Formats: sequence, C-alpha cells, structure tokens
Amino acid sequence: MNQEILLQLKNISVQYGGVKALDGVDVALDEGEIVALMGPNGAGKSTILKTIFGLAPIRTGQLLWREQAILPVPHQMVRRGAAFVPQGRRVFRNLTVKENLEIGAFAVKDKKIIKQRIERILELFPDLKKKLELKSRALSGGQQQMLAFARGLMTDPKVLLLDEPSLGLSPKIVKEVFVKIKEINTQRRTAILVVEHNIKSLLEVADRTYVLDKGKIVTEGDSRQLLKNDIIKKVFLGKLK
Repeated sequence: MNQEILLQLKNISVQYGGVKALDGVDVALDEGEIVALMGPNGAGKSTILKTIFGLAPIRTGQLLWREQAILPVPHQMVRRGAAFVPQGRRVFRNLTVKENLEIGAFAVKDKKIIKQRIERILELFPDLKKKLELKSRALSGGQQQMLAFARGLMTDPKVLLLDEPSLGLSPKIVKEVFVKIKEINTQRRTAILVVEHNIKSLLEVADRTYVLDKGKIVTEGDSRQLLKNDIIKKVFLGKLK
C-alpha cells in the first residue's frame, strides 16, 4: 500500500538578514513515518520546523501540504493537521495539567470532543492522569516534556514537529521520551519530524534521516544504514563511535 506524502519542502531557502539559514532544501514526510533532522549547531534543522509552521520566511521554493503548494501560517497549519512542540519544555507553568491540555485544543469548540481527546491522550501518558489538577510547574522536567507532547496531540495532528525533545533531560528520561515518540507514531499513525542531538537514540526510532550542514542537506537515507555512514561520522566529529 502506497503511503501518502503529507508534507514536502522543495528547493526551500530561508534568509535572516544577510544570513542564509536554508539553501535549496528538499525534505519529504510520508504518512505514518518518523523522519529525523540531524546536523551540527546552526545547520538549519530548527529552521525547517519553523518554516513548515509558518514561523520563518520562505525566500525561494515551495512548501506542499498533501501535494498542494501553500503559504504556511501557524493557525492555518494547526487546522490542516500540524502541531509544533518547540524546544525547552514550554508549558504554561501557572496553569494545571488539565488547563494546559485544554489550551492545546483551542481550535476545538465542542467540549465533549475536548474531553474525549483528553481521555484518549491520558491513555498514552498515564503519569499525567494522576496530576491533572497540579500546576505544571510542580512537574518534573520529564513530565513537563510529556505534557508538551500531550498538548501538541490535542489537535489530533497528522504531523507532529518536535524540536530537541530530549534537551536537558537525564539519560533515563531521554530513553522514556524516545519510547513515547515511537508509541505516538505507532498507536496514532502520526507522522513525526524531529530535530534532536541525541543521535544514536534518534536513529534507532526514525525511519529516515536527513543530515544538514550549513543550511544544506549533505546526505539522507535509511536511519539504521546512516549509523555506519562516514559522512555522518565526519559531520558529528565521531559522536557515533
């Protein structure tokens, strides 16, 4: 069965002032797959996510959603079926876990649907179920990251954009984060595009990987094969050894 191409970047260039952040980038995300974006700091990984969500200006090229060229605008991307979880565990610290989840469903007007989505999401995140009435500032770092994931899923997205989901977490929690990413993908058939510096852990769950350097794709392919790729070892200065 052929997978639907949900999202494509074709020859995308993005420039901030006189600095070219992306230079002729081509990326595709198919239905139900996990795709990794890797590269050194400043390579343009996070810029790709921001471009898709309408947070970075496209200078040249096209962004296609279900094979239709679009100009991305954040609230329109949400309605199309995309959700963006930025780096840094950005939760509303003075609101409860439940209130954070409800904010994630801002585009949904039916309270019954919101309740059903919360119940379904809590099956994926059972630790949050016990803390629904707690202020999110009382959660551990790992729990706040899970809440950020859960809030992103409240729109029932087809595409989930994750920027550095393991940033600042302990090794034990990092492992749990990647298990959860795979679980979200498997159980909900959510396509996931993820930027991450935890290279080996990411390659173990991703189906395909794009490696960037200086705003360009330098190689791409099957994630497990790329673990052996000399270009990756060069770009990451031996971090995979």
